[in-house]
Amino acid sequence: MGILVRNLQRRQRLNSRLLKRIGSRTLASLGCENAEVSLLLVTDARIATLNTHYRGDPTPTDVLSFPLGEGLFTHLHPTLLGDVVISVETAARQARGGGRSLEEETARLLIHGLLHLTGYDHAERLEAREMFRLQRRLLTAARRLLP
Repeated sequence: MGILVRNLQRRQRLNSRLLKRIGSRTLASLGCENAEVSLLLVTDARIATLNTHYRGDPTPTDVLSFPLGEGLFTHLHPTLLGDVVISVETAARQARGGGRSLEEETARLLIHGLLHLTGYDHAERLEAREMFRLQRRLLTAARRLLP
């Protein structure tokens, strides 16, 4: 069980083991220590294609989540939570703009994606408040693992 990381971009160096540790600890904090998640690190072009196909928005975004806990066949493998896709190019721009390291920004996006996979959303104000409060708490814990 755990997190499978696949890096399909080569512009930025990222520590896959660190992302796995952060993801695993985040899942454990959410009561999902036996869950399986895939994390895909991609370029802006690749995430823009996914964003167009699944959300009808042709622009790149920072993170997309694809929960597998919805639909008819979730009972077949209930530990499979889903996939998180992060644009490393967008993460790098956001990190520079926010005065953060790429590792911290990528951790933030991973945590955000994992929250979506576990049922959190930010479409409504109260939901958003709860989700972002939890995201901040989980990121604070993750910072202890960052270089």
